Formats: sequence, structure tokens, C-alpha cells
Amino acid sequence: MRRKNTWACFLLILAGIVLGGFIGSLFPDSWLNFGQTFGLSSPLVLDLGILSVTFGLTIKITIAGMIGIITGIMVYRFI
Repeated sequence: MRRKNTWACFLLILAGIVLGGFIGSLFPDSWLNFGQTFGLSSPLVLDLGILSVTFGLTIKITIAGMIGIITGIMVYRFI
């Protein structure tokens, strides 16, 4: 029995997210770009005097991204 590689699944899902985001950006006014954005709207700044660290994270989930994730999982199942 052949064991599947977890890293291959992760990379295919990541590629699906990237390609889905790219396709969504090609059609900005279509239903593919409909989604939700969440995260830190303004970055969190930690100023320690001699060191300043800025934290920020925003995630945008769109229909095109979800289609890309599903496509990546389907490709993983067939390899």
C-alpha cells in the first residue's frame, strides 16, 4: 500500500488558494470574488524603545479561493 505525502497535499491546497485568488482578482466584479475578509484591520505595533515590532494579518476568503482549495484536494486524491 502506497502512503500519500502530507506535504504534497499542503502544497496542492496552497497552490489552489493562490490560483483561486489570482482568478478572483482577474474578475473583481464577479461572483467569484465574493467573500469575507477578517483579521487585524490596523497593525499592532510593539515599541520597546530600541526595537519596534509590527504585527498584522488579514485573510480574505473568496469563492474562487474555495474552488481552488477543492480543486487542490481533488488533484491530491487522484495522484
